[in-house]
Amino acid sequence: RCRPAMLVSRRLKRLLQMVPGKRRFGVYRFLPFFFVLGGAMEWFMINVRIGKETFYDVYRRKRSERQYEARME
Repeated sequence: RCRPAMLVSRRLKRLLQMVPGKRRFGVYRFLPFFFVLGGAMEWFMINVRIGKETFYDVYRRKRSERQYEARME
């Protein structure tokens, strides 16, 4: 009898085998997916507001706070 984890593993293997370019590119055939995922994450961090701020608003504020503290020392 198969366990659910084995079914998921088997399905995942079958899905990964369906990605074209295995002979020519090997594991590198998955790179486009990672580029798209990285671009989507970047877009999300720039454009999606959680509360009143985006990730980059927080990043810029923290960086300017650190610069101000460094000047005060």
